[in-house]
Amino acid sequence: MDLTLTLLLWTIPAFILLSIVEWIDDRADTEKATETFSTRDTVGNWMTYLFNTAVRMFGHYFLPFSTIIVASALTPVHLSPHHWWVWVACLVVTDFCYYWAHRGDHRIRLLWSAHSVHHSSTYYNISTNLRLPWFHPVAYTIRSLAWLPAALLGFPVWMIFLLNTVGLLFQIPFHTERIGKLWRPFEFIFNSPSHHRVHHGSNQAYLDKNYGGMFIIWDRMFGTYAEEVEQVRFGLTHEVDTQNPLKFNYYETAAMVRDVAKARTWRARVGYVFGPPGWSDSRAADAETTVSA
Repeated sequence: MDLTLTLLLWTIPAFILLSIVEWIDDRADTEKATETFSTRDTVGNWMTYLFNTAVRMFGHYFLPFSTIIVASALTPVHLSPHHWWVWVACLVVTDFCYYWAHRGDHRIRLLWSAHSVHHSSTYYNISTNLRLPWFHPVAYTIRSLAWLPAALLGFPVWMIFLLNTVGLLFQIPFHTERIGKLWRPFEFIFNSPSHHRVHHGSNQAYLDKNYGGMFIIWDRMFGTYAEEVEQVRFGLTHEVDTQNPLKFNYYETAAMVRDVAKARTWRARVGYVFGPPGWSDSRAADAETTVSA
């Protein structure tokens, strides 16, 4: 865990430098199609990140339990970090787990209530990396289950955390409109700025696409890949229309709670929590239509 923290600390200067370079390059571009920066948006992203960091530090003292740690303790397999192939295998496996966790973020509304925070800005730049949810402990716990296979396969817990962090840091430069498409063979296997712009798009053709962290090959394998072909429209399909961090952190959670409260059956209540975003009780809708007719 100390190694992971050290890696994150070393990233801060690089992050700030990338942000400055991106802003200068954006200011120099007089032919850009869309506005890339907003002062209120950038401030909101930083405020969200700082509060998120504080909450996570607080949580480390009161939420020490981890399903990944328990799984690692119970598995009879224990791989040694002294072999190079273990590192390579762990990198691939943890990224595979990330793909399914990220896919779950978009297809399970409880997880989306947290992850939607990251997608809520209509601007797209390096500071978008910082737009992370504050405090969603239930969503965090369920999401962590995606890495159980890595622990059960015998990879050390610290290695799983470290390489998952490496995968997240790998994506930092992807949050920008200033980098076009990269070398075609690279983009066939790996994630890229172009692929990740598609993921952040609210265009109909881009919804629920390009979940990969380091490797885009997972999306190609499981039918969730989309090429960047049209201008990306960033943000949510139903805009939050606020730069208040508190509001855009819990907007979707509040909407989910309202849907559950008005639901008339347990099927509907479960569906509004564990169904995909936009799920509705079709049987209830049919009944209302019949009554009104």
